[in-house]
Amino acid sequence: MENSQEMKREKIIIGIDEAGRGPLCGPVVAAAVCFRMPESELENLPEWKFVRDSKKLSEGQREKMFSFVMEHCFVGIGIMHADTIDRVNILEATFLAMKSAIASLRQQLAKNLPIGQSVGRQKIRDEDLRIFVDGNQLIPNIPFEQHAIIDGDNLMKVIAAASIIAKVTRDRMMLEYDREYPNYGFSKHKGYGTKVHMDALRKFGPCPIHRLSFKPVFLSIPENANKRFFGK
Repeated sequence: MENSQEMKREKIIIGIDEAGRGPLCGPVVAAAVCFRMPESELENLPEWKFVRDSKKLSEGQREKMFSFVMEHCFVGIGIMHADTIDRVNILEATFLAMKSAIASLRQQLAKNLPIGQSVGRQKIRDEDLRIFVDGNQLIPNIPFEQHAIIDGDNLMKVIAAASIIAKVTRDRMMLEYDREYPNYGFSKHKGYGTKVHMDALRKFGPCPIHRLSFKPVFLSIPENANKRFFGK
C-alpha cells in the first residue's frame, strides 16, 4: 500500500520571478507561486487571460491581477534590501530573495496542499517540489528540482503570476519610500536611473535606500567623483 501511495505522489509546480534587479535603489523582491487548484479549472475564470508577464500589464491591471493571484494561489515573498545588495551583490541578493520566497511558500504548502496534488502525500518532501525560475540561471544550493526558463513569464502562467506578485509588491514599497524620501520621485520611476532620478541624485546625494555599490550612486557622492569604481 505504501508503494502504491508513493507512485501517486505528484510534483508541486512552483513559479519564481523577481522584480528590482536593475534599479539604483530599493529592494529586490522575489515571489514564489503555486496554484491552489488545477490550471484546467483556473482557465475557466475570466481573469485568467490577464495572468501574463507583469511588464505587459498596466499598473491598474497589475493591481487587479495581484488580488486574483493572491486569492487563487499560494504565495511566498522574499525581500532583500539595499544593505544586503551592497554586501553580497545584486545577483546573490536576488538568489537570497528567491530562497526566502520558497521558504515562505513551503510553510503554507505544509498546511494546505494544492487541490489535485495531495493524493497519497502525508508530508511535503524536498523531492515533491518542481521549481521553474524565470531567466537563464538556477538558484544555487537548494535541494529541489529546478529549471531555468528563458522568457518564462511569457511561457508559463505560474511564472507570470509570480512576476505580478513581485512587481506589485516592490512598486508598493517604492510608493511608501516616495513619501519618506520625497526628493527623488520614486513614485514615478520606482528607482530606475531615469533623468529625473539622476538629477535628484546629483542634487541631494543618495538616501538610505540607495544601492551604494551601484556605479551611478557611488559616483554621485562628491568625495567619490574622482575615485575609481570597483563595484560590479
